[in-house]
Amino acid sequence: MNKDNTAEAALRKMSSQVELCSEEVLFNIDSEGQWFYQNAPLPSKFARLFSGILKYIDQEYFLITPVEKVRVEVAAEPFKLVDYQLARDGSVNVTTSIGTEFHIESVKMFNIFDDKITCDLPNGLNASLNRACYYRYIEEFLA
Repeated sequence: MNKDNTAEAALRKMSSQVELCSEEVLFNIDSEGQWFYQNAPLPSKFARLFSGILKYIDQEYFLITPVEKVRVEVAAEPFKLVDYQLARDGSVNVTTSIGTEFHIESVKMFNIFDDKITCDLPNGLNASLNRACYYRYIEEFLA
């Protein structure tokens, strides 16, 4: 086991043992992937920062650091995809409405539903495609 895996495992263990700071929901994410703190819009730079510690555990969303754990209320999916690019190796690079980027293994990570298309992301998270990406995906992969 290399040093990075050991540190990652230790951080994961420490994070799972962190107690909830408050029962009150301080952060909300609306159905368009916009973040709010105490019902006020959160600037994108802070949303991007917090998105790195967002986790989906036991059917709930949390922001988790080694010392704090805060519940997050999510209206639909925590991220809205505004763009995707296919790589030569078949993987997909996706960009969210707050400017975060994820590297997805393949288009097989997308889930097709009657009313939306979602994508599986790290930490148990997912994202839905915005209208433009939705129609582009249908045209490229389903038509």
